[in-house]
Amino acid sequence: MNLTIRNITEADPVIISKAFEEQGWSKPVALYEKYVTEQKNGERVTLIAIRDGEFAGYTNVIWNSDYPAFNENRIPEVSDLNVLMKYRGLGISSKLMDAAEEIIRERSSIAGIGVGTFSDYGVAQILYAKRGYVPDGKGIHNGQAYVKYGDQVVIDDDIVLYLTKNLSENGA
Repeated sequence: MNLTIRNITEADPVIISKAFEEQGWSKPVALYEKYVTEQKNGERVTLIAIRDGEFAGYTNVIWNSDYPAFNENRIPEVSDLNVLMKYRGLGISSKLMDAAEEIIRERSSIAGIGVGTFSDYGVAQILYAKRGYVPDGKGIHNGQAYVKYGDQVVIDDDIVLYLTKNLSENGA
């Protein structure tokens, strides 16, 4: 397998959107055009995985997270890790995470990531735990606030547990 990880370019948004559309996911071109613009502005780095010449997946490093605890503590966030279904199980997510952590290491000794709390995120939960990410201790967040005891929530993609990893430990 020939795998390359590189930054997103202006030529990528249509290709990425079409690849996800082919597997039944709606990810509009405008989202990836926004990623290109924010990368140019220094707000994020969007990493693209290319396997044997074909788009396979991507992730982002967001320098100023929307998640309050990361933002307040200047913890860069790995965000929106997505690998096309046909390329899952080949280690592409791990390679994207390796690259994201290397980029973060240039500015911070801590990386953050959020993960959904239901079974659709089970593989990601396991991946992040195996990579050394641990809960930040603040509980789950619904995109607006921390969920408190007694709150009733609908479990969806907005209900997230945030994790951190110390990138300076164990030579990581």
